[in-house]
Amino acid sequence: MNINDRLREIRSSFQISQREFSKRIFISQSLYADIEKGNIEPKERFLRLISSEYNVNLDWIKTGNGEMWNSSPIDLRLEYLIEIFKQFNPELQDVILDHLKRLLEVHRKDS
Repeated sequence: MNINDRLREIRSSFQISQREFSKRIFISQSLYADIEKGNIEPKERFLRLISSEYNVNLDWIKTGNGEMWNSSPIDLRLEYLIEIFKQFNPELQDVILDHLKRLLEVHRKDS
């Protein structure tokens, strides 16, 4: 697995598009696509941004050595969920919370 594959794996772990991924690290989607394809060699600053923003082990990004995550991917998904949730107005936040409560009830009944 090369660095391009590892970058793709990070993005896939969050199940987000290249556009969403690149937006959080302040680069264009087209630049990120070229990096992920291996057409452009990623710069150190870029790799550090990914490591910081997505809480991924910098050494793992560069070499594949060590653990992928600096913390649990579940924690990272929760942070991402919170970031999205904050973008809604309070009324929609209430609607989302109601839906989540109902989903939890259904999940508990099915378990």
